[in-house]
Amino acid sequence: MNDKNARNYLNDYHWGISFSGLINADLKKVWDVISKQSALELFHPFCVENKASIWPGKSATDTIKYLNGMKLTREFCYWEDEKGFDLRIHNNGKNHSFVTWRILGQVRTVNIVITIYPYLFNRGNKFMNMIPFFVFVRPQLKRYLGSVVGGLRWHIDNNEKPVPKNHFGKHVWFS
Repeated sequence: MNDKNARNYLNDYHWGISFSGLINADLKKVWDVISKQSALELFHPFCVENKASIWPGKSATDTIKYLNGMKLTREFCYWEDEKGFDLRIHNNGKNHSFVTWRILGQVRTVNIVITIYPYLFNRGNKFMNMIPFFVFVRPQLKRYLGSVVGGLRWHIDNNEKPVPKNHFGKHVWFS
């Protein structure tokens, strides 16, 4: 699947939720961490297991098992070294959400931006979905993304030790 097709997924959703954070490291180091096979086991505070079927690149696929036992499949559809990647994440082929990871490097600082276009209350009638999306879904995913970016920063700042589980607090959907 090429980048143009990946971008077409955005037409399936009304809204995205983004979180960005600065990491005191060079771009290559941050890229090496986030693009490593099974990387989520190292920095994702709600991840128990992250197993790859195909790795790396724009046809990569892996699964993530959360602390609460839920398993999701990630199917990558865009991958550009030292820039970022896009993926669809789903539960057994159902309820696809779209996720983008981007890194922007400066001299000794990297800005990472993760955006999720979730399926929940984000398709169909925009008017009917607006309140549940912005009151329920958006705050939960904003907190989730903050924990993931915080876990990445913690992992790099602490000599690449694995981030402790639930390090930034438990999450109602993933802990």
